Amino acid sequence: MARSVTLSFPPFTRSIKTLIAINAGIYLFGLVLVAVGQGNLANIILSPLALRATNVVHGHIYQLLTYGFLHAGFFHLFFNMLMLWMFGSMLEVSWGSRRFLEFFLFGVVGAGLGTVALAYTVGSIIHLSPSIPTVGASGGIYAIFMAAAMLFGDQEVFMFPFPFAIRLKYLVGILAFIALVGALGDRGDTANVAHLSGLLFGYLYVKFVPARGLLFSFSEASYGFTNRYHRWKRRRAGKKFQVYMRKHNQDSSDYFDEHGNFRPPEDKDKKNGGSTGGWVN
Repeated sequence: MARSVTLSFPPFTRSIKTLIAINAGIYLFGLVLVAVGQGNLANIILSPLALRATNVVHGHIYQLLTYGFLHAGFFHLFFNMLMLWMFGSMLEVSWGSRRFLEFFLFGVVGAGLGTVALAYTVGSIIHLSPSIPTVGASGGIYAIFMAAAMLFGDQEVFMFPFPFAIRLKYLVGILAFIALVGALGDRGDTANVAHLSGLLFGYLYVKFVPARGLLFSFSEASYGFTNRYHRWKRRRAGKKFQVYMRKHNQDSSDYFDEHGNFRPPEDKDKKNGGSTGGWVN
């Protein structure tokens, strides 16, 4: 029996649709302004959103995020959104919309940070001046490539126009090599440094960020810190009260059990309600 090949498209998941709508909307907004003769206004509004290392180090840190939603032309936008859909959807299905969106923004910001750092360190080697603007979602896209390769590395994909399948881990290796050669070669219009930085931050996220994501980890850490702070305040207040009792020749054990918990004097003999352990504060 002959083997059949089934071609299917990935689903349009919620975060994918949201990101594509935002990117397409910003690009269309610029086109409309140019079409009605307001090209200067479009430049005034959109140009400050591009990533320039010189601006970032002087306080314009918002550019680390906003540059990822600007594109230099239709095909730049089209291919970035196509890759976002084709590869990002498998991550969103696996992780959920909230964590995927967090990951994509982490990749965009991480790629921006890498671009700024490299521009001020090895910029002369990779032909990247701190004043050169960078735009495009490629940093987040390459972070997606890395995550997909780490999680689904043996899955085979077809890359148009090549008529053969290739495993994701090999595809990402090829893309990383191309980005490295492009960064070291003569500078073109491709932000190869952002691509490499996106790969790095995609790896760091998958490797080291807990399964529930950064926001969940930060919220848990915040709750833990708040609880420790309140326990410290209670202990401090208890110690002050015990000092006050000693100054007035009263026995602090009339008000506190052996674990430092307050109890009314009439419950002195109950010893923490008969429990052998301390109360949980």
